[in-house]
Amino acid sequence: MFVLGNLLTAAADVLGMVMEALYWVILLRVLLSWANADPYNGFVRAIHAISEPLLGPLRRLLPPWRFHGLDLSPFLAVLALIFAKKFLVETLYGIAARL
Repeated sequence: MFVLGNLLTAAADVLGMVMEALYWVILLRVLLSWANADPYNGFVRAIHAISEPLLGPLRRLLPPWRFHGLDLSPFLAVLALIFAKKFLVETLYGIAARL
């Protein structure tokens, strides 16, 4: 059973790293939007391509007229990532420790 425990620990580590990377990508996207970066720059396009699958569905859920045009999807995405990281990763570590 220790093999399954090690597998779950490794999965929790990878999942935690992916969520941390997504957090930083969203933060970079917010900073780039404030800096009015060139949308044709390769780095800016990569940041948008990575973050859009997470931000797009949230943007569709939030009506923009309630917030006077302010995009709250990055804020909600970061909150969701923090919650998921605390819940999912810690749950996987707990299950792995019991095995």
